Amino acid sequence: MVEGMKRGAVIVDLAAESGGNCELTRPGETYEHNGVVIAGPLNIPSSFPVPASEMYAKNLFNFLSPMIKDGVLNLDWNDEVIAKSALTRDGKIVHEPTSKLV
Repeated sequence: MVEGMKRGAVIVDLAAESGGNCELTRPGETYEHNGVVIAGPLNIPSSFPVPASEMYAKNLFNFLSPMIKDGVLNLDWNDEVIAKSALTRDGKIVHEPTSKLV
């Protein structure tokens, strides 16, 4: 696949630490192969703690803010996001988790 890419293309293999998704990835290295830059960064989460926290907070805010009206939690069960993200409602399980935590 890399051989068919145009010169100047860039591959950032986010899975480099666990073997990578690109056969030519060298974990921990950035190098050029036939004009294609291949980066294999390691431990990405530790390099972005502040932006990751900000993004998570923004995601939570965007998820929860439509559920709050005038400072009060107001769940509209006709809203697809609310209805499909609830695990329980009125003491009953409405969505079973698809995976078990071990």
